[in-house]
Amino acid sequence: MKKPVDPRLLRHAGATRVFLAASVLLGLAGALVVAQAVLVATLVVGGFQRHDQLRQLLPQLGLLALVSAGRALVAWLTELAAHRAAAAVKSQLRAALLERATGLGPGWLSDQRRGELATLATRGVDALDDYFSRYLPQLALAVVVPVVLLAVVLRADWLSALIIAATLPLIPLFMVLIGLATQQRMDRQWRSLARLSHHFLDVVEGLPTLKVFGRAKAQARTVREVTDDYRAGTMRTLRIAFVSSYTLELLSTLSVALVAVSIGLRLVDGGLSLYLGLLVLVLAPEVYTPLRQVGTHYHASVEGLSAAAEIFEVLETPLPAAGTRPVPAEAAITVSGLRVSHPAGPPALEELTLTLRPGRVTALTGPSGAGKSTLLSVLLGFTRPDSGAVAVGGVPLAELDQAGWHRQIAWLPQQPVLFAGSVADNVRLARPDADDTAVREALRSAEALGFVQSLPDGIDTRIGEGGRGLSGGQRQRVALARVFLADRPLVLLDEPTANLDGASEAAVVRAVGRLAAGRTVVLTAHRPALLALADEVYRIPLPGPVPQPVPDAAGPVGLLPPAAGGR
Repeated sequence: MKKPVDPRLLRHAGATRVFLAASVLLGLAGALVVAQAVLVATLVVGGFQRHDQLRQLLPQLGLLALVSAGRALVAWLTELAAHRAAAAVKSQLRAALLERATGLGPGWLSDQRRGELATLATRGVDALDDYFSRYLPQLALAVVVPVVLLAVVLRADWLSALIIAATLPLIPLFMVLIGLATQQRMDRQWRSLARLSHHFLDVVEGLPTLKVFGRAKAQARTVREVTDDYRAGTMRTLRIAFVSSYTLELLSTLSVALVAVSIGLRLVDGGLSLYLGLLVLVLAPEVYTPLRQVGTHYHASVEGLSAAAEIFEVLETPLPAAGTRPVPAEAAITVSGLRVSHPAGPPALEELTLTLRPGRVTALTGPSGAGKSTLLSVLLGFTRPDSGAVAVGGVPLAELDQAGWHRQIAWLPQQPVLFAGSVADNVRLARPDADDTAVREALRSAEALGFVQSLPDGIDTRIGEGGRGLSGGQRQRVALARVFLADRPLVLLDEPTANLDGASEAAVVRAVGRLAAGRTVVLTAHRPALLALADEVYRIPLPGPVPQPVPDAAGPVGLLPPAAGGR
């Protein structure tokens, strides 16, 4: 069973400290139950044993009403503090999770399951509601209230206090035993939910392909089977939770019954006064209630604890070392002896050496798998090389301020990401404050304004996730408009004409030609039309133990003469 209060919560969510302190202070107000028990015993003895008149009992009745209202106020304040703390902690954890995932970079994210991370940031963080609003307040009460009440009972009747002290440890003992089994099951359920979310996301994203090849129904059956397994597992876990609540309730009931029998026998033979008997009898259930409620609320919060453990694993993943040196202006980028390998596979790049000169267009060509996209990822700082060096104006890339370096770069990946929203919003991703005039100018430079104006609402036309509603060439040109709007001195283009028809390719090539004016451009390409724009063309061979023969090459990277028509 996990710790009652994970110390990592105190480190990563500062609101937890304030909340725990408030819970303890509110728990001290549990002394009101003692006043309530005293007043109840006084009223019963006065009314039934001494036969006091109603007017004589009115002051005690008024005090009892005030004490009851005070207990209700304390309960309300505890709930209020719990819900506000839960909202603050969830906000802090989500922000910390997003910041850490962003800081770890695309290289780390590519090794994760996106569906599981999304579930962790949404359902996982939300599952902490019961932990903060129910479990932690009750835990604070379970620490304070039983000790206070047991001390009062001890002063009133030592025998009843002895019975309570002997039976009270049985509740946490059974809580631990039942919690061990529940925690293991809930951990499995949380992992199943994360896998189900990831699988469902993959199915939804690939639904058009599955539909074309007639595999949609088969995947629907798979999702149904996995969902049924998850539902059955959840019901098994709930059965354990219900049985555990019944067990704790039975234990506390039997314990109170033992105290009641002892009091009853001594009342009969005159060994205990009615006042003390009633006082102890009212307080006895209140001693067991906080511990019993801790066990009940623990099962409600156990999913949040399982998710929190995974959240802390992400938050405690060490960030890569960050540089602080300023970025040199208009400087050459030198790559020397670069080697990059994947954890389970052959090297992606091996002993790569080249120079990217400022103000020139450099094309990287070579067979698929040679590592062209990997080199761009290294230049972006997303991939750390195993050996070798990348320097900007003689300054190692790892020592540069990464945020400052990224502000110098406009990047167009091979599969540009378009999100659900208007065309203008997608272009403004590079500059959120850009006005409509700047957006239209960027679209015109990317040769996209013509088809955008023909859309129903022009630049305000909404498109679907991934650019649904646009063709491949149109998506590429909208993404290229982002690069124009960003207006950065260094432009990285990864196969900008891949999978395009002839007309779309020609439009993109013309746009890239305009984009290259006055900028340093590094592009990967196979097609001659793009290579014709380059001032320098480097051919990168497939990495391997035997160097590939490269024309006019002095090493593993060959510098080829620019194609005809180059700048």
